[in-house]
Amino acid sequence: MKVKYLVAVTAAAVMIPAAAMVYNNTVTNTNHTENNQPEFITISRAPSFETDFTKAAESTVNSVVCIKSFVDRSQQYGGNQGYMDPFGMFDFFFGPQQRQQQPQQKKSEPVQSGLGSGVILSEDGFIVTNNHVVDGADRLEVLLNDNSTYDARIIGTDESTDLALIKIDAKGLKAIKVGDSETLRLGEWVLAVGNPFGFNSTVTAGIVSAKARSLGADSHRRNKMGIEAFIQTDAALNPGNSGGALVNLNGELVGINAAIYSNTGSYSGFSFAIPTTIMAKVVADLREYGTVQRAVLGITVADLTAEIAKEKGITATKAGVLVAGVADRSTAKELDLKEDDVIVAINGTDIKNLPELHEQLAKYRPGQEITVSYYRDNKKITKKATLRNTQGDTAITKKGDFSEVGCAFMKLNSDTLKELGISYGVKVTGLKNGPFKNAGVKEGFIITEINERPVKSSEDVENIYNRIMKDDSNEDKVMILKGIYTNGKKEYYAVNLAE
Repeated sequence: MKVKYLVAVTAAAVMIPAAAMVYNNTVTNTNHTENNQPEFITISRAPSFETDFTKAAESTVNSVVCIKSFVDRSQQYGGNQGYMDPFGMFDFFFGPQQRQQQPQQKKSEPVQSGLGSGVILSEDGFIVTNNHVVDGADRLEVLLNDNSTYDARIIGTDESTDLALIKIDAKGLKAIKVGDSETLRLGEWVLAVGNPFGFNSTVTAGIVSAKARSLGADSHRRNKMGIEAFIQTDAALNPGNSGGALVNLNGELVGINAAIYSNTGSYSGFSFAIPTTIMAKVVADLREYGTVQRAVLGITVADLTAEIAKEKGITATKAGVLVAGVADRSTAKELDLKEDDVIVAINGTDIKNLPELHEQLAKYRPGQEITVSYYRDNKKITKKATLRNTQGDTAITKKGDFSEVGCAFMKLNSDTLKELGISYGVKVTGLKNGPFKNAGVKEGFIITEINERPVKSSEDVENIYNRIMKDDSNEDKVMILKGIYTNGKKEYYAVNLAE
């Protein structure tokens, strides 16, 4: 982590003339004029700033839970041992110390693999947290502020935004009030509520340091959609805070704490939260569909810099997102976007950089209409268009659909399994353009193994896919499919995921 030196501003930096006198919170300058008469200049001072955090803390602490994840011992002590930092210098608060200090247990007993936080969204037990808190867990345990303990099940996850929705069987819970993160202002006080190092119901305070912050190229490499527009604060956070609440002084949820800038895994001054503008839509999708309905413009872009603006003769705007390419069958085509256009607003909300574009698009689903403002040849153009998904249409994606490979997967019933003489498998359905179709896979193919791993559900396919894409040591992103068609013909396919 690079050390950046800051200029310290102290009281000594504010110079008051030696001849000045202070009376009742005013500064009176007694410099004399030419006729030796004193010239009085009164500088008004703002009253002392007092902030009461108790209302926000007391109203939210019972809405934040502790989440413990457990895995089978055989997986915990397998090939990947120890804590893994997904973003390199950007540490998630997953509680590495819990992994390193587990005593030896019987093979049949699960071991605790991580510790995080979550936020109660409804009285009947829906809880939002980070995807990395629940990822790979065989069992989730939720501890409430009153020490009640529940097992939780995963409703849905979204790796691109690092969010997950889980559910416990409980009633009458204290649901948090969700606020609007777009109304946050720089310098505004916020509180972070979570469970750092397992210390339940810990509250820390800070200010909003920046909005729509990206964590940089390394996170984009691991997160192929690159959907991030974090709220940056200086509220102290540590391992165990991940998935906890960022609230304003009204006690309203404005973000889900997700990452810190650190070289050690502990707080070093910067923390990052996922804004509620993104969270609310992702959670609604996960609850209704089991997966996120992701809308895209269908463009490749870059932030507009002063150098690029000078090179291309752009003078009408100093900020925005520069269009570098436009895909066929896309919303961008309908908007008539072209290379070197500069997008500056969506539905009237200013767009100054790529994270702000991500944040706005993440609020909408395919099929919804948006208004986009952009500059071409220094003239402003505003047009409407319908958002599409990554496949270029407006179809709703149901749980089990897997747009990254261009198809969905259906679990087989016992009769089909018996008829084909197999114990498990998933059927390829809804085949569209994508890696599977390119590899020659046909509609109805039943996958029994991928890369010699058994496939019993669509979740198995996604888990294998995610492991392949996350493995940076392996440049060959390939799925080897083994399976059978309903006519009994067995087939193997090599699916190139890098295309």
